[in-house]
Amino acid sequence: MKKRLPIENVERPWEHPKSKTEDPHAIDLVKRIMSSPSYRLAEEDPDFLKSYEARGNRLELDYLKPELIMKKFGIEHTIVVFGSARIREHKTAMSKLKEIQKKVDKNPHDKKLLEEMYIAERMVEKSLYYDDARMFGRYVGRSGKGPEDSRIILMTGGGPGIMEAANRGSYDVKARSIGLNIKLPHEQYPNPYITPELCFQFHYFAIRKLHFFLRSKALVLYPGGFGTLDEFFEILTLVQTGKTRPIPIVMVGRSYWNKLIDFDFLREEGVIAPEDMEIFKIVDNAADAWDHIIEWHKSYNVPLFKRGESLGKD
Repeated sequence: MKKRLPIENVERPWEHPKSKTEDPHAIDLVKRIMSSPSYRLAEEDPDFLKSYEARGNRLELDYLKPELIMKKFGIEHTIVVFGSARIREHKTAMSKLKEIQKKVDKNPHDKKLLEEMYIAERMVEKSLYYDDARMFGRYVGRSGKGPEDSRIILMTGGGPGIMEAANRGSYDVKARSIGLNIKLPHEQYPNPYITPELCFQFHYFAIRKLHFFLRSKALVLYPGGFGTLDEFFEILTLVQTGKTRPIPIVMVGRSYWNKLIDFDFLREEGVIAPEDMEIFKIVDNAADAWDHIIEWHKSYNVPLFKRGESLGKD
């Protein structure tokens, strides 16, 4: 009986192109075929993956990758912090103010420089929110079973300013935290205090927002601009319309928020209902925000932490 060759040693007819002896043009023709974009595997074809028609697939991938990684780390719930990327720690804000002050001293009547100095002064005042957000990050990081416990974890937009401060607070106590960065037309970097394995970059704002709200057990908003307001009004609308479950929504910085948005005016004009005023709460600092979140969940009989676990301020 003839011994059969191992399957890996068997030569198959499709493993070689048609020979030149059969057709002198065959190899060139095959090379032309194999270099065509249509011959690429779909998963290895960047032009196809970036096409308009493949957008649905890109949306799914944008969602799926962070979802699988968060499941791998046992992340069940998040405490989300929003706030301005422009608010820096006190020493940085002071350095910027001094820099502008020197320019103003040389050109005391320059209107543009005077405006820049006014803004820099306001940023020095707002730098207290950086320290406060950092403290809030520590509360979240210390809660539960300790820094290694990722069941409830801090999440931010991954950028500088208030986001950096909150991630930094969790980093201070050696706890993990998440950063959801977004790919923008101009260069941008994640802040250095996010857990590397939990720092994600999204293409679509919509999918990024989905991950902000999907596991959230509380939203904390520090003073911010368009981005912060965008996230804030979206969650207000979702809760108001019953499209998502109620969660504590806490705004830190009473003087800022009361000046920015006149909620009483909206209620008096009848464009929101009196009960809509109960969707959110305005507080002065991180300690009050954290206490409200803990008590809110207790009042709904869904406590964030089990008996014996840390409440974060221990």
